[in-house]
Formats: sequence, C-alpha cells, structure tokens
Amino acid sequence: MKVLALIVGIAACGVTTFAEAPPVKPVRGEDLIVTPAKAPGLIVHNLFQSDMVLQRSKPIRVWGWSDAGDAVTVTIGEKSASTKAGDDGRWEATLAAMEASRDGIVMTVKGKASELRFDNILIGDVWVLGGQSNMEFPIAKVENGQLEIVSARYPEIRLMTVPSEAAGAAKQNFPRIYEWSDWSKQHFRKGFWDVCAPDTVAEMSAIGYVFGRRLHMASGVPIGLIDASVGGTAVETWTPLDRIRGIDDPEVKEMLAEQDQKVAAWDPAKELQNAITRYEGRLAQLKKQGKDVPPDMKLPTDAGPGPRADRNFPGNCYQGLIAPLRGLEVKGAIFHQGYNNCFAFSKGIRIYSKVFPEMIRSWRETFNDPSLPFGIISLCTEGELQTDDNYLEMMANVGPELREVQYRTFLNLQKAGDKNIGYASSFDLHRRWYHPQLKIPAGERIARWALTTQYGMRLQWEPAQIEKVVPEDGALVLTFTTQVGAVDDGSGAMKGFAVAGEDRHFQPAEATYLVTGKDDRGKPTEDQKMVVLRSPLVAKPLHFRYAWGRNPMANVQLSGHSDVPLATQRSDQWDVFEVPVQAQGSSDGEKFKKVREALQKDDLERRMYEARKLLESHGS
Repeated sequence: MKVLALIVGIAACGVTTFAEAPPVKPVRGEDLIVTPAKAPGLIVHNLFQSDMVLQRSKPIRVWGWSDAGDAVTVTIGEKSASTKAGDDGRWEATLAAMEASRDGIVMTVKGKASELRFDNILIGDVWVLGGQSNMEFPIAKVENGQLEIVSARYPEIRLMTVPSEAAGAAKQNFPRIYEWSDWSKQHFRKGFWDVCAPDTVAEMSAIGYVFGRRLHMASGVPIGLIDASVGGTAVETWTPLDRIRGIDDPEVKEMLAEQDQKVAAWDPAKELQNAITRYEGRLAQLKKQGKDVPPDMKLPTDAGPGPRADRNFPGNCYQGLIAPLRGLEVKGAIFHQGYNNCFAFSKGIRIYSKVFPEMIRSWRETFNDPSLPFGIISLCTEGELQTDDNYLEMMANVGPELREVQYRTFLNLQKAGDKNIGYASSFDLHRRWYHPQLKIPAGERIARWALTTQYGMRLQWEPAQIEKVVPEDGALVLTFTTQVGAVDDGSGAMKGFAVAGEDRHFQPAEATYLVTGKDDRGKPTEDQKMVVLRSPLVAKPLHFRYAWGRNPMANVQLSGHSDVPLATQRSDQWDVFEVPVQAQGSSDGEKFKKVREALQKDDLERRMYEARKLLESHGS
C-alpha cells in the first residue's frame, strides 16, 4: 500500500513550534502518515500532543529521542524537569504529580537546538480502551449514535485512537495516520488527540466514548480516552509473548508450538510463486471473459511478511498497540473481547482461562500500576435468540463458556483481594448481528463500576453472586449474596436457568423463591436471596447453568430495578463436546454436529412432554 508522509513545523527565532497539520485529503486506498511532533535534533513520542490529557495524581513521564547526551527540559505549566538522552538517543523526563486542571496549560520540550510547544493540555484521568471490533465499533454506527454525536460537546473530554499496527517486536512509537480501511471503504484518523465535539467523535469507540462521557458528567474531571482495540483479534495477541510462554499449561504450550511451526514452515519463495500463480490464473480468467484488468491488480513481487506478522500471532497486538504506551500513567482500562477465541471450541476457552489473567497483569505492569483499575465487559450476543422451543439447541455454543471464564476471572481476582477489578455483562443487550449495535447501555454499565470504585459514587454495578448450591428433594437451591428477581417487563417468572443430573442432560428449570413460612394472613413468605430450581424431567439435579446461549433467554438481575444482570455461570465443568453426549468424530465440527443433534432431540422430547401435560390438564 502506498504511504505518503507530511511533516509540519513553524520555525521562528530559533524555536520550532509544533503546529497541527493543515487539512489534508487522503487518496482513496492509501494511508496518509502525518508526523508533526518533530524538530531538528528533537522528537517527542506521539502520545504527547496539543489537546491531550495527562494523568492527575501520578508522576508525569514525557519521553522521546534526540542525539545521545543532549540535554532536554520538559515544562508543563509551572513545573519543569531536565534529563539527558542516553547512548541510544532516548530521553525521559519525570515531573511531579499534578492535580486535575480544567484549564488548558502549555507543555514545552526544549532540546539542544529546538523547542516544541504543545497547547491546551488538561490534567485529569486517562482510560485505555482495549479489545476487538465490538470495542472498536464507532459511535456513528450504533443505535442512537447520532443523538450522541450531536450532543458530544464536551471540550474537557479528549479522544485518541491508536493505529492498528500488529508487530513481532515491541514498537517504541506509533504513527499519526489517516488509515484506509478496505472493509469500511473509508479513512480513519488515528494517532491524534482531538477535543470531543460532534465533528471529532463519530469514529470513536461507542462503548469507550459513552463510558468516558458518563465519568466526566458525574465527576467533572477531564477525561482522556485512548482506544487501542483491533477487530478480529484473540486474547493471546493482546498478551506479551514471553508471558504466555511462561504459562505452565499443556494446551497453551501446544497452541504456541502450532504457531511456531507455522513460522518455521513458511517459505517466502514458495509463497511468492503461489501468489504469482493465483495472479496469472485470475488474469487468464479475466481475458477469457473479455473483462478489463483492474488497475490495482499487479503482478506480485513480494511474498509478504508471513505468519509471524499476523495480527493474531501471540503478543503481536500487544507489541504494536500497547507496548508503545509503556510508561504512560493512566487511570485504568476497560476490555471487551472474546469472539475470536470461540473458534477453537472448548479448548480455546480453556486456553483463554489461562491467558486472560496474565493479560490483565501484563497491562497493569505496562502502565506502572499493579492494582490498575481494569473493567471486563463480557462477550456480546450474536445469532438466533434462545427460546422455549430451541432452548437446549442454543446451549451448543462456546460463547457462554467464554463469558463464564471472563466472569470467573473477575471473581478469582476479586476473592484474592483485588479491589480494582470490574465486570459488566452484555448478553442481555440482544441483537442478532455479531456487531450488536446496542452499545450505549454497555458503556454506561461499565461506567457505573468505575464511578463507584474510583470516583466515590454510590451506584449498583456488581452482579449478585451465588454463595451455595445445594441439591435438596429433587431440586437445586441457590443462595445469593443479595436479592434477585426477574426483569420487570411483565413476563413474570425468572428465566435462564437449566439443570442436569449425572447423565448431563440439561433441561430448562422452573425458578422460584424458597418459601420460608406464612405471614399473619396465611400467605407464603419468600426469601428472595434463595432460588429453587426444578424440572420434571430431571429427577435428581446436580448442576445448573445460567444464561447458557450466545443470545440467551435470561432475565434475572439484582432486585430494585438495577439493570445489573446475573452473570453467565454454571456449577459443572463439562465442555461443549460432553453435553449431553460424549461426542465422537474426526473433527471438532463433526463432534459439534452430533452434540447439536442430541440437544435438538432433547428439545423435542421436552416439548412433547409439555404437550401431553397440556392435553391432560384439559381432560383430553
């Protein structure tokens, strides 16, 4: 792909002052790189720009490059710090922490022969947004997104999207770029800090923007949002490769061995010849059809970078998007991902369970804070809605397995004393497309966690937890940490639970509160922290599952109109190929087909049983 470059500076009186690039019009299909923060003998990391937000209440680190041994002085407002460039030319200055400031201040970086000036900088809270396409998905494309855009007049919110550059080695910097997207057929402006306004917010992460907007509206603190998400990526690409290699798990090691084998087996000469053969075949086909050859169809001359440069090679997105931010002080991060890890069925989910906690630890290390606030947003919905008719068939999906791992990761960290780990479900925001456009509630839901734990607000965010699961008289009794109930939409009963016995045949469960006695009028009294699960088709239930479907039928939440769903969870550890039968086959696809057929059969038998009971109740 052709790349253009533009360097902008204004020289006066021996001082080079940074100026934003003038309006440009990128050429369709081409990336346009803009590199303005550069002066003779002095470069500042692209994180540091006019209109940015610097993290309050933590030391402020600013860094860049110059000639070895050169003295560099950084001044922010009335505070200054001096340093010298090392033998590799890198310098870093650390200024004392500053309190939040809603008034724009100036930062200057002065080198041996030149000086760079950055204006309108705020001191506030910086949040990193991570994940794949459902975090990346822009506010312009979501339901009610246009309303958000015309309302986005928040000059104390600042926005940046990091360019999506996966890399085999840690990047020290990132470009400022008008990045062409073949998928969207448009340019995306990345690597620039922008003041939040209707004409700058449209391409910003929808979930991230709504999250930041709520934080700013409630706290009054300036908010900086850095979106570092890339579509179609797995959790292992967001985790440093050396951290993954240190995980002592046979399936993780097998996954790494498979990736290493791809690299070892890659033959650039062979790949180039294959590309030429495909080109010649396509050329011959066009000529036979009497069609013109497209102007962008060229004879291949390069085999490409190979599998080591794949965005999903373990560590690559971390190296390309997170590593360049290393050393930046931030307030916290939120993360919304999981879709790509479902392609490897239950094995992929087990690997996720080992890698995800290491990913969180590595990000905290990157941002200099072992207790960095980190909010998890669970995997979103996709596909056909689970109903009474297809209930069990829709359980044949590893999406809920992944959500359960995300929730269990949250619980494990929390129970280990982590007070800064957060969680928000998104499975109840039902849409069929794998990019569900109902994003605004997800952003507001994770904002409630941050506002409560980091800003001192009193909001409900934490899902009810199950303390005990006890088999009792042909039922399972669940004891919760707080009262729960069905969403008050007129449907009545709590839905979304299923139970199974030793035979692993799940059935939807009737969920009722435990009756504890009668009141003085003779009416039953109920304990709304205790839910009893029963199914006439499961005589001795041992295990339960909740919200077990990619697009699940589930409506239990905290009582009190809280909009905090009970998280996807289960008490068993059976994988998708073990319920309700131990599936055999030569491939995962074949085994999955057998499982789905068995579940369809169980659905049919249940519906027939219910039909017979209905007829009996009417005397037929």
